[in-house]
Amino acid sequence: MYLRLAKRLLLETDKRLLWKLFWNMGVKGVRAVQKHKRRLKHGEFFPPYLYISIINSCNLRCQGCWVDVAAKQQTIDVDAMNRMLNEAKAMGNSFFGLLGGEPFMHNDLFEILEAHPDAYFQIFTNGHFITDETAKRLKKLGNATPLISIEGTEIISDERRGRDGVFSQSLEGLQNCLKNNLLTGVCTSLCQSNFTDLLTDEWVDRLVEMGVMYCWFHIYRPVGPDACADLSLTPEQQTQAREFVVNTRVNKPIIVIDAYYDADGKALCPMTTGFTHHINPWGDIEPCPIIQFATDSIHEERPLREVFNESSFLRDFRETAATHTRGCIALERPDLMQQLVEKHSAKDSTARNTMLHELDAMQSRPSQYHPGTEIPERSLAYRLAKKFAYHDYGAYTHTFNPDNWQDPDKADAAVPTSATQAKL
Repeated sequence: MYLRLAKRLLLETDKRLLWKLFWNMGVKGVRAVQKHKRRLKHGEFFPPYLYISIINSCNLRCQGCWVDVAAKQQTIDVDAMNRMLNEAKAMGNSFFGLLGGEPFMHNDLFEILEAHPDAYFQIFTNGHFITDETAKRLKKLGNATPLISIEGTEIISDERRGRDGVFSQSLEGLQNCLKNNLLTGVCTSLCQSNFTDLLTDEWVDRLVEMGVMYCWFHIYRPVGPDACADLSLTPEQQTQAREFVVNTRVNKPIIVIDAYYDADGKALCPMTTGFTHHINPWGDIEPCPIIQFATDSIHEERPLREVFNESSFLRDFRETAATHTRGCIALERPDLMQQLVEKHSAKDSTARNTMLHELDAMQSRPSQYHPGTEIPERSLAYRLAKKFAYHDYGAYTHTFNPDNWQDPDKADAAVPTSATQAKL
């Protein structure tokens, strides 16, 4: 399988782009993680990977979206982006995730990419704006990989994403990437409407045949003004998804990303471990994309390293989450989120200004943490990579107390189902 994957990478992807990936994301990305580990040992903090939502606007209206896509357009401008990226690179960072909204709706996206040839960008996109010309520009730059979201079959995609013809337009953008030999990925937010269609060997085989080099199955999170909780996966389905990912890694010549498990199959949260935080289009620094509260901003006069290192809100969020669960605090413990927001007087960092009401209405739900169902990596390559570069960095070693964890399926018996009840 490893030889088949290596052959695909060498024959189906532009060699210069492979070198950019290997050096800017691979070698320098590993260095960033090692610097992160050293900082933690000295009581300092700066995340080695940043999620950056550069624009709020989007041409789609997806079910369960938490981004203010219909609000007045807000972008992080070029000067602010360059300043932030340069400060992050000075801390050793080289790998960044660009989100939206739809990142390709940012008029200055290519100017940003061109200004940082020594960094590597993963662009989360629906693919609708990736024309042949756009793909050629990406190929010329060589420092970005498009990660195109496919949310179901043609009928399901239209329903899931609120527009007609979404599936075919996304595939068109995908094909434009592939015919220009870009290293391209496909991601899916697994939910009830696409679980049986896309979490299959047949779908992965189709991706391989098309030339897709990596895929990412992440779990739908019911948050936002219209959370669509009925789309959420059951704990059994989440375990099934983990099993599928582990097996695919040893059976298919395609790279499979995941963000919520270590090499031994133990759950983790990349926000809690300090691996990443999120910057929204207004420049607010949030714990993660779905936790839309902030006390800090990239627009402060202080250097970014001081903002991250001195943020009591972000530190308290990480430590509180690590104390109570190895899963997602936003899903499992909205009551604790409410307490943290009130304690730090954190502002609602959305344009809609309804996050407090949304938080108040949230119920405790299962996340990726299901003790006793751990599925270790079966691929030696993935196992070694995670042991070395992607694990909990000691976040849970000294703080996590299993006695503090409450099974969300039994939360009604012991944990208030809303933040309001938590205060009573």
